[in-house]
Amino acid sequence: MTAGAPPLAAPAPGWTVEADVVVVGSGVAGLTAALHCADTGLRTVVVTKARLDDGSTRWAQGGIAAALGEGDTLEEHLEDTLVAGAGLCAEEAVRVLVTEGPDAVRRLIAAGARFDAEHGALALTREGGHHRRRIAHAGGDATGAEISRALVAAVRSRAGLRTVEGALVLDLLKDTEGRAAGVTLHVMGEGEHDGVGAVRAPAVVLATGGMGQVFAATTNPPVSTGDGVALALRAGAEVSDLEFVQFHPTVLYLGPDAEGQQPLISEAVRGEGAHLVDAGGARFMAGAHPLAELAPRDVVAKAITRTAAAHGTDHMFLDGRHFGAAMWKNRFPTILAACRAHGLDPVTEPVPVAPAAHYASGGVRTDLHGRTTVPGLYACGETACTGVHGANRLASNSLLEGLVFAERIAAEVAADAHTRTAAEQLPAPRAVEHTRLLPPESRGAVQRLMTRGAGVLRSAPGLAAAAAELAGLREAPEAAKAPAASVESWEATNLHLVATALVAAAGAREETRGCHWREDRPDADPAWRRHLVVSLDTPPPAAPRAGRSRVEAPESRPELRTTGSTAFPGTVQEPPASSRGPRRTTEERP
Repeated sequence: MTAGAPPLAAPAPGWTVEADVVVVGSGVAGLTAALHCADTGLRTVVVTKARLDDGSTRWAQGGIAAALGEGDTLEEHLEDTLVAGAGLCAEEAVRVLVTEGPDAVRRLIAAGARFDAEHGALALTREGGHHRRRIAHAGGDATGAEISRALVAAVRSRAGLRTVEGALVLDLLKDTEGRAAGVTLHVMGEGEHDGVGAVRAPAVVLATGGMGQVFAATTNPPVSTGDGVALALRAGAEVSDLEFVQFHPTVLYLGPDAEGQQPLISEAVRGEGAHLVDAGGARFMAGAHPLAELAPRDVVAKAITRTAAAHGTDHMFLDGRHFGAAMWKNRFPTILAACRAHGLDPVTEPVPVAPAAHYASGGVRTDLHGRTTVPGLYACGETACTGVHGANRLASNSLLEGLVFAERIAAEVAADAHTRTAAEQLPAPRAVEHTRLLPPESRGAVQRLMTRGAGVLRSAPGLAAAAAELAGLREAPEAAKAPAASVESWEATNLHLVATALVAAAGAREETRGCHWREDRPDADPAWRRHLVVSLDTPPPAAPRAGRSRVEAPESRPELRTTGSTAFPGTVQEPPASSRGPRRTTEERP
């Protein structure tokens, strides 16, 4: 186990809630895990940063992939996923996904999710990288919103399932044995609790979503600031594959200075036959890949970027005029409304598109039951790295991964609860070191330098400059002033930590693979068919001065190592330290 880093500077918890399991996050992964945990009789608390339906899940347009259609097979879904993952998928994890996925979708439907149908069966479409129509959707292009609606309704109706909304998770609590013992959190605004508190629980499930806000332009909502990955790193957990950030190829282009959450144009639009064209109307994906516009996302994003650069611009166009007004209105009402809100009409004109940060294929390293390298800490959904996505996520596998691995975590937590002895005590209060906070304005600086140095196009000089600028933000005079603890300073500090780890991994991977595109290393290298694991190596903090109750820790340094290509770190052949039975150190794992 690595040292991790001290917790964020924050007031001491002023209130406490006791539970058997605390789930952090309220997307498809978090709510599914919470519902299944509650079904086993566990006292379950859901903590979420905004409202229950404000996470990334509600923004998912395309759908959820599973072999549900006539003639489709599990092997075909598996093969499409492995191809998209560019040699880095863990095949055992993918097999779990595609095998358990269809029944997980059926259970979601039984729980109240209403998917689009035609002729008495699920209406299925195609997206990039899929050779079959296997994407189930709802409300045309509002799949995530419908899934969120159904799960939120189920949670609100479930007696004994407690929710804490408007709560930013801060850090992991550990008992004297080093096992997860709950989380500290800050509740924003009015409610039953306010300010910093704690949820005490022997099982903690991280389902905090992505880290898209580390870049200037993203499809992610403002809450996606990498809080779960940052918490896990400080807790001493390992993360993997952070360099593989998927940039969605078709995000509505709103100008070179557009920042924050940008409108997504679902891959399903291309699945239904829309074409990518240049300013003159010429298609450029036909002939560039056997699947043309439906090539894997990294291929399409690179093609758009290259073609735009050749034309001296920074965007291309998506042409769906041949759909007609009725199809746009009925099949893609959300996208149609978003385009028109920005003065564009896809019914009558091609719309400008460009890649933007979309999905983190990497995250907190887990095994096939969601266990991390910290005992009692679990992760699922976009926060986790199960090995399913490899170097590039296959379209619409994300919602499915959230469903499947959340159910597995719930089963594991329930089984562990029946064998676990009484929880160890928390360490006695003492003078504690804290990670120094960055000022809120650091957030914009991190986003801009990451977009410039670690975006779609990467190179050794650009990544080195990004790393230096990130270090400079820590050393800047204004950073030394230790801003007051606040939501804004906590988020800025989390983004900085995640960005630092991401840049370290991207700089170390000297090849182009999947959605990691190195201009100075344009080819995939078989020697790099392995995973990069990042953890924090923290130097011992200085002793507190007389009269001081706490000290600020020196900055933690990302530590990288690689794993072999034949086994994903965290597969069940060698369970991590959090598994039941004799505990292993991370050094004992392959």
